[in-house]
Amino acid sequence: MPESMTFEACKIIIDEEFQSILPALDKETYASLEENLLQNGCMFPLVVWDGILIDGHNRYEICMKHTIPFTTLSMEFESRDAVLIWIIENQVTRRNLNPTQLSYYRGRHYRSDKKIVTNAKGKNQFSEVEAQNGPQPKDLSTATRLAKKYKVSRNTIKRDAKVSEAIDAIGITSPEAKKNILSGETSITKKYLNELISGIDEDIAESATKIENGTFEKKKPASPIPADGSKSDGAALEELNPLHAVVVKLSDDFNSDVHRLAKDNDTAGLKTVIRFFIEALEEVYVQM
Repeated sequence: MPESMTFEACKIIIDEEFQSILPALDKETYASLEENLLQNGCMFPLVVWDGILIDGHNRYEICMKHTIPFTTLSMEFESRDAVLIWIIENQVTRRNLNPTQLSYYRGRHYRSDKKIVTNAKGKNQFSEVEAQNGPQPKDLSTATRLAKKYKVSRNTIKRDAKVSEAIDAIGITSPEAKKNILSGETSITKKYLNELISGIDEDIAESATKIENGTFEKKKPASPIPADGSKSDGAALEELNPLHAVVVKLSDDFNSDVHRLAKDNDTAGLKTVIRFFIEALEEVYVQM
């Protein structure tokens, strides 16, 4: 049951890691939430784990600012990574996230899930099936299981893990830069983040500094226009905005592959092409 708590009696702990993975509200949304709390009070309990706030950070801040009473709901988890997974799943289901944000949460989920150990053999709760009578389900790797959950490929989950590592590494240098990325204020491609985590620490620190001070420039993809200036379906790609040209080229390749695979009745190949097309469009979308 929720526990009633006034601001004077509150001993809630703010955990920087938990708070840092939450996208900041824009000013308009925050102001609307503040007005609602002032008029109606805090109607929903703040969620805590061992006294640590894990859901309701904005409401908590506003309640403390205006001395608005609130209630708390305590939840039990076996580990910090289990808490992180719970927070992530809440964010994914509640918010309309851009592709980079989604990639971060899927990757962070993967990394946390891999850390959860539930038996002496060092296996996590999904990596093996205990001996039992009757048929057993086929074991699924963490990447495969999360790919099914989030409806992406397992390779996407693996790439997302690197994206989340890069964003977290940026956050170590500059929490504000990480906040800007997760709020959508700074547009940064997943490809760039993947390359960043594979580079050197100085590159990460430099990117973090530029994101924080507002001098970071998002990288645009190279134009797909051939050197000979050839055209696609009669349209001169060189006359298009580079990003528009990318979409045209992707669409042309996609249509060609779809017709070929559909003719061959290759369902598996068709699924692969569709997934690649979706992910490629996400990359372009982020850069627009």
